[in-house]
Amino acid sequence: MKIATAFSSNSDLKTAFEETSSKLQKALGAQPNLTLIYFTENYSANDLADLLDKQQKNQVHGCSTCLGLMDASGFHTDNGIAFGVWGTYAPDGAYGSSLIAMDEQPRKAGSNAIKQALLNAKRAGEVPDLIWLSATPGNEESVIQGIQDVVGANVPVAGGSAADNSVAGHWSIIANNDATTDGVAVTVMFPSVKISYTFQSGYSPTIHSGTVTKANGRIIYEIDGNPAATIYNEWTDGAISNAINGGNVLAQTAFHPLSRKAASIGKTDYYKLSHPNSVTADSALSLFTEFSSGDEIVLMSGSKNSLISRAGRVATSALNVEELDASNISGALVVFCAGCMLAIQGDMGEVVDSINAVLNTKPFLAGFTFGEQGCFVEGGNIHGNLMISMVIFNAD
Repeated sequence: MKIATAFSSNSDLKTAFEETSSKLQKALGAQPNLTLIYFTENYSANDLADLLDKQQKNQVHGCSTCLGLMDASGFHTDNGIAFGVWGTYAPDGAYGSSLIAMDEQPRKAGSNAIKQALLNAKRAGEVPDLIWLSATPGNEESVIQGIQDVVGANVPVAGGSAADNSVAGHWSIIANNDATTDGVAVTVMFPSVKISYTFQSGYSPTIHSGTVTKANGRIIYEIDGNPAATIYNEWTDGAISNAINGGNVLAQTAFHPLSRKAASIGKTDYYKLSHPNSVTADSALSLFTEFSSGDEIVLMSGSKNSLISRAGRVATSALNVEELDASNISGALVVFCAGCMLAIQGDMGEVVDSINAVLNTKPFLAGFTFGEQGCFVEGGNIHGNLMISMVIFNAD
């Protein structure tokens, strides 16, 4: 199995596409069996799908990213413009991509996307080794349920939600010659090599915890019977005081997410994180994940240093899960939360360095997403925020 990446900051889509496609094919020595693309909002997903329809003969999966992307050569953004590709030449494996419009039925869309992807991989009725997921934001939990309705809960799902540069809804996804701003893109993978994956947060639990006593979807109205924003503000020593009666709090909460325990392995607890994005007029918290009454929540804490260093730790963990040797891997796929990237944007070069130090500068591609999906060893497939998801592919 061979993996290669390429990027362009040319604002013209056709030029960026041709530049990266040429570099990718040259590095692989052949047409890729599968191409994954991250692109910023300035590129038209519909136009990209048209280009793919005319020029690409194999499976393609694409997702918009926030401001830029990163690979082994660095962190790439040119005034919020970047176009990156990841490709694999693996004639002994099988891959299938598909896109299904959401149509207000996210669970059904997830199921139909997997069924079509399996058909495209010529593996209908089989169970893939890994599913790569890109959904537009808002219904990721239901999408995962739909995927599991088809393949079960034991197939790992990894990926990240489509993003734009300013949370204005200018996100999009593609698969082969289809594109949408509201849907599900999946790729089923049957690689001929061993894969290893991990899903982590890099935040630590604090002493503050409580019970959700009123919630609806992605809004928490009450914690321990009190207005959720009031409790959160007390826990964080006034981090959202200026918006306690309403307003955007995305930046103020990046180092203070809420969490729920997802799994425990030995003496280590693993948490799925939820990022508060705004406060409503009645002091409720709006987040990027769903909650239910009775959920036990814990306030987490992070810092710039912990976010900078965690990518290297995640890479080490991903190698260790399947006892892979970095000298014998072909490359990796990485999803990095856009909120975390924005909090440490000036230090993203160090993040790249930390991954390269562990993976021996093997090729990887990372997008910056508005929600991350991954699999805990004992906790199943999960949608969270402020997370890193990483998949490593062995070379043989």
